[in-house]
Amino acid sequence: MRVHVTVPATSANLGPGFDALGLALALHNEVTAVEAEGVRVRIEGEGGRRLPRGADNVVARGVRLAYEAAGRHFRGCDLHCVNRVPTARGLGSSAAAWVGGLVAGNALLGAPLSREALLGLAARAEGHPDNVAAALYGGLTVSCADADTVTAVALPVPATLGWVVLIPAVTSATAEARAVLPPSVPLADAVFNVQRVALLLASLQARRLDALGRALDDRLHQPYRLTLFPWMPDVVAAARAAGALGCVLSGAGPALLAVVLGDGQGVGGAMEAALRRAGIEGVARALAVDAEGTVARVL
Repeated sequence: MRVHVTVPATSANLGPGFDALGLALALHNEVTAVEAEGVRVRIEGEGGRRLPRGADNVVARGVRLAYEAAGRHFRGCDLHCVNRVPTARGLGSSAAAWVGGLVAGNALLGAPLSREALLGLAARAEGHPDNVAAALYGGLTVSCADADTVTAVALPVPATLGWVVLIPAVTSATAEARAVLPPSVPLADAVFNVQRVALLLASLQARRLDALGRALDDRLHQPYRLTLFPWMPDVVAAARAAGALGCVLSGAGPALLAVVLGDGQGVGGAMEAALRRAGIEGVARALAVDAEGTVARVL
């Protein structure tokens, strides 16, 4: 049996929703998998020259994890990965790898694991549920996790909204971006973010797009990550001046995500120019929301 899996890029946090919100975007990695003796991985596209090509590849580890969770012996697999999600940019490349491998492994086994089971496995492997939930379910997801259970709900996103991702040429490690965060925050900042997350979800549901700019504010992670991305305020200001409703750090960065009305071409150009003034090259891309999430089919 040969299976083919598509898994979307994701943008986590959306400003105030740290480790809780994720948005699936229409930029996809593909995994083709077949059972084999031993593990072999072919990689095209992003990370093709530096990602592992054996059993330590994250996609291959995801396949093995699905077999182990289903109680089945894992002999090996041949994987062909076509990567379009940029690595180490804050667009969920690691989550895409885990989810792609888990879903591929589950499909090879005849899908004994539920989507909820796959979510739990992916969240534990990734360390947090926001990206993997969006990658699995598509759309805008709200997720939470405790020691034993991960719960996620997918929500629709108004079709009138557009999304522009600025992808800098520089990279960033998630571990480094988390290391700059304090172990505790003032109560006022926690309340600030609770209010903004609630306002963000309410404004999307009620189509109150005039409230989005305020709803995307954050005090839990972005202010501390300015030490890593000191150019961010200028890019955000340029995006807003060009008409963006809001602009936030995508996941752990360095990519930025702007929400717009219309095609966002002017916003993307303004973001690129502001980043260039800071001495960094980057490319802005307008991406639709992926409403399907990860899809597997038998070839």
